[in-house]
Amino acid sequence: MSINTDTNTSLHDECTAGDTERSETTPLLGNGSSAQTRTKGASFASSVFNLMNAIMGSGILGLAYAMASTGIVGFCILLVAVSSLAAYSIHLLLKLCDQTGINSYEELGGRALQKPGKVLVAITILIQNIGAMSSYLFILKSELPAAINSFLSSHGTGDAWYQDGRLLLIIVTLCIVLPLSMSPKIGFLGYTSSIAFFFMLYFAVVVVVKKWSIPCPLPHNITTPPDTFQTSNSSSSECTPKLFVISSKSAYAIPTMAFSFLCHTAILPIYCELDRPSKKRMQNVTNVSISLSLLFYLISAVFGYLTFYAHVDSELLLSYDTYLRHDIMVMTVRLAILLSVLLTVPLIHFPARKAVILLLRGDQPFSWLTHIIVTSMILAVVLLMAIFVPDIRHVFGVVGSTTSSCLLFVFPGIFYLKISGQPLKTFDSIGALFLVVFGLIMGIISLSVIVITLAQSS
Repeated sequence: MSINTDTNTSLHDECTAGDTERSETTPLLGNGSSAQTRTKGASFASSVFNLMNAIMGSGILGLAYAMASTGIVGFCILLVAVSSLAAYSIHLLLKLCDQTGINSYEELGGRALQKPGKVLVAITILIQNIGAMSSYLFILKSELPAAINSFLSSHGTGDAWYQDGRLLLIIVTLCIVLPLSMSPKIGFLGYTSSIAFFFMLYFAVVVVVKKWSIPCPLPHNITTPPDTFQTSNSSSSECTPKLFVISSKSAYAIPTMAFSFLCHTAILPIYCELDRPSKKRMQNVTNVSISLSLLFYLISAVFGYLTFYAHVDSELLLSYDTYLRHDIMVMTVRLAILLSVLLTVPLIHFPARKAVILLLRGDQPFSWLTHIIVTSMILAVVLLMAIFVPDIRHVFGVVGSTTSSCLLFVFPGIFYLKISGQPLKTFDSIGALFLVVFGLIMGIISLSVIVITLAQSS
């Protein structure tokens, strides 16, 4: 790894120090993934696997809705553009990592903008991870009653306590999520997080297979057996995919994509743990991970959209409830997603809690009292958001247009311009400036349209 000789700390020293004891004062993987520290370093394949776990999350459930809001061609152009810019912004972060020896996103903020930059990055990571956890708990709120109903008779009443998503969410949070989140160490959860990747793969397979199980136009009378579906009087144009769509709902597309590709808080720790680390090797890890994630996202979005077209729900799995309520594959994929959520929320909680403790206590020694209070407060905020937010697209839209765009585009560009010392006419400096401008414009426009849409609908 090429690190300038005039820096006080090398990345190798930072990594070695982090190997001694991994706790919440050590840089952690954000967005629900943890790469395990190994004496000889993580292999290329393992690093790709870990980074894909960091990338892929609840955003995959909202991309079919984003496609319905932008059209197939418009969606593909935007998705490729966002994923390419994400890979490029990671390229800038890796260059800064080599130049400074820093392996923490917060510390890069501190190097670029002094203490205010470090605080700003910590607050942004906190809000981003709270939004991510809220999206996961929202999935629990909406999917857990549906999963229970799928195993029950179709004559069940909706008044039973186990069909109240908010009550189930509170019970699951207190009994499962809170105890897992209380651990001051992340290591034992890292193994279970790898299961999430296979759940996402299974989800994509089910979406493809079920494309041919639901006719179009969509059934008008859902109580009719599947082999005698009665279709509505809708015209055949309802089953024609739209290539380009522009509406107020289109404002949710780019923020949802930014939310789906955000993995930047995980990049530097994974780089730190990579076997034979070099910028080129880590960039290859990034390119492979983002390309495979792009493929999964595209397959799920295309086939989800071609199943429901304009009627796709903002949370894709809910779209199957009406037509395939007791389908075995849908039932199993719902359980897989729920299990993935339960395993991932505590992992996302770690960097959020680390950011809060960094703001409150700095580098002071570990305190159980602070640990317990911060853990409980964060989960309480997340739980309230998941209970009272009516639609998951609002989480994707608001968080994606603010904190995700900052972490994905704005911060890497600003940090590179401030730290690298390169002339503004160089290619990477121009690219960094473009990232800043694009992130700000995208975030401001998307957030403005989303706020106006919410105000009109309320």
